[in-house]
Amino acid sequence: MTKPPFRKILVANRGEIALRVFRTCAERGIATVAVYSDADRDALHVAYADEAVAIGGQSAAESYLRSEKIVAAAKATGAEAIHPGYGFLSERAFFVEACADAGVTFIGPPARAMEVMGDKVRAREAMSAAGVPVVPGVNDLMSADDVVAAARSIGLPVMLKASAGGGGKGMRIVEHEADLLRAYEGASREALASFGDGRMLMERAILRARHVEIQLMADNHGGVVFLNERDCSVQRRHQKVIEEAPCPSPQMSPAIRAAMGDVAVRAARAVGYSGAGTVEFLFEEGASGPRFYFLEMNTRLQVEHPVTEATCGRDLVWDQIRVAAGEPLGFTQDDVRLHGHAIECRLYAEDPVRFLPSPGTVRMVRWPVGADIRVDTAVASGSVVSSFYDPMIAKLTVWGADRRSAIRKMREALRSTVLLGISTNIPFHLRVLEDPDFVAGRFSTRFIEEHPALLSQDALAEADSRAIAAAAAVAAAAAVGACEQGAPGPQISAWRRASGWRRD
Repeated sequence: MTKPPFRKILVANRGEIALRVFRTCAERGIATVAVYSDADRDALHVAYADEAVAIGGQSAAESYLRSEKIVAAAKATGAEAIHPGYGFLSERAFFVEACADAGVTFIGPPARAMEVMGDKVRAREAMSAAGVPVVPGVNDLMSADDVVAAARSIGLPVMLKASAGGGGKGMRIVEHEADLLRAYEGASREALASFGDGRMLMERAILRARHVEIQLMADNHGGVVFLNERDCSVQRRHQKVIEEAPCPSPQMSPAIRAAMGDVAVRAARAVGYSGAGTVEFLFEEGASGPRFYFLEMNTRLQVEHPVTEATCGRDLVWDQIRVAAGEPLGFTQDDVRLHGHAIECRLYAEDPVRFLPSPGTVRMVRWPVGADIRVDTAVASGSVVSSFYDPMIAKLTVWGADRRSAIRKMREALRSTVLLGISTNIPFHLRVLEDPDFVAGRFSTRFIEEHPALLSQDALAEADSRAIAAAAAVAAAAAVGACEQGAPGPQISAWRRASGWRRD
């Protein structure tokens, strides 16, 4: 075994993404350090790491967002590098600089690339200058007069977005001029509260489009490749719920995929990017063929990266680590292949109708098993889903030779999943996977709002009863222990070989 690029890595995150990074480190002989808040003292990511450092507090603001505590933990434990996961400090340029000042390697892109791509206005300007297609719009709206004038110049409907944020915060679609000012004021307030910046931008709203993103990996030697695309169009409140690779649109062809990939590579080169990143696009289908527009670039690993790993056969975390250590990518665009189809469902502890968080203690867990099933989670029987953090409790990913078989496998995987003690969105996922339009690949980012039957109480109750029946069968068979098999970490071994991630 060759010497690993780092001896010890600290993960500045929690939950399933911390476990995801720890697993790759363990497989490569790299020691790991966890950090944890008071609320996470008994969390699985703490138990899984080689070392764990308490950083105090209950909320993220008191713990996982305190860069000085995390850097201090790295120095105290001798960690040579910090992996930020996603969320929290993963896209904060000041954290990159704090790591550099402390002599600790940040596993991610340079601060300058974050600064440019983290501000939607600067990103739009940089992409326009690089010849990347952007949605027509107006930047930096600061007053009601600006908003009305911009809407009249662009033409309704329009999308209002926070200039400095993401994750669906500070975002509104406006279809009628009478609603403009109320939408602007609400979005600006939300942006100011979430990001400390109330600036807004306005774009033409493309209401019937897909959300398609290109996964990138770049090194510090000029190498940039794209690892095909993901479709993330099934969203609620502008947040992704189901992702898949490749995009099922009939207008997604090898030529279009290559064109989008070339644009994404150009975007990365324009800001001197390195590491894992994702360029997100609006993908508009039309009679004369598709058009796509730059939305934003996420300067981190994405929640939905498992579907890319499943269809490309690469361990993206390992690639991130190697690149951060100064190694070249070691593969070219010609080496990237597309194998089969993968679907990921984000499992949340939430009301499946109102999408409100449902924190509490998980009384019983049963995860599905199978050669083409992957579970990324940090939840086992007895785990507490805290009200202090995002309610996502797991990511369930399946692979199939084609989309039809992937959908079938996902249905069975969801029906085999048992999570008792909390409400989850599993019934909602089952409804989506049985919807004729979803099965046929006919959907856009408005899929949920255009299919209100998905939120039918009766239908969701029927789907939920399947999980309860499965739990009863498990309990009757006294197989609780077997149901928790693999609970301390993501179930990834079925897709891994020594040379990288491949399906066995």
